[in-house]
Amino acid sequence: MSTRQHHNSRVPTRVNLRFGRRAPLTDRLFLDLCGANPELRLERTVTGELIAMTPASSEAGGRNAKLTYQLINWVITSGMGHGFDSSAGFTLPNGAIRSPDASWISNDRWDALTPSERAGFARICPDFVVELRSTTDRLRDLRIKMREYRANGARLGWLIDPVRKVVEIYRPPHLDAVTKLPQRGVEVLTAPTTLSGEDVLPGFVLDLNDILT
Repeated sequence: MSTRQHHNSRVPTRVNLRFGRRAPLTDRLFLDLCGANPELRLERTVTGELIAMTPASSEAGGRNAKLTYQLINWVITSGMGHGFDSSAGFTLPNGAIRSPDASWISNDRWDALTPSERAGFARICPDFVVELRSTTDRLRDLRIKMREYRANGARLGWLIDPVRKVVEIYRPPHLDAVTKLPQRGVEVLTAPTTLSGEDVLPGFVLDLNDILT
């Protein structure tokens, strides 16, 4: 998730809170906390830890708006699937509740959810996810999230890092043609100008002008 505060602020941009076994962070409690603190960006880790983040900086928010606009424009034009911005939360198969900066779910998987499931933090991992790093985001934390998305069913993931001018592309594991062993490599692109949605989002090409720069 893009971080949520100007880099020169002394106010913490991220706070992690742990809950005990006797009083766990249940789905209901997490929903209540989100409703009571709309100014915060909240996530729940697989271990039941609450992550609270302040709103995005103006610069990070502008980049994310340009990214989301391009994705949603493709969704509307193509009629393929459903696109989501950074305010959407999803309950992953491992129990974590995450909010990618942008995401997409195919029509058949979204339509298989009931109306009540769609109204909450849908129990589904998006097919496609994007995390956009800001100056105060820890790269290690974002990489953990990207690996988590992949392990829970994401078919394509982009970690866009304007800080280093790099994009990391995450795909499901594949068998090496020689060793026949599963490979989980991450493709790293330095200063690309565009990104392809590949066979997951056919025809989608993200223009990185004003996003990666």
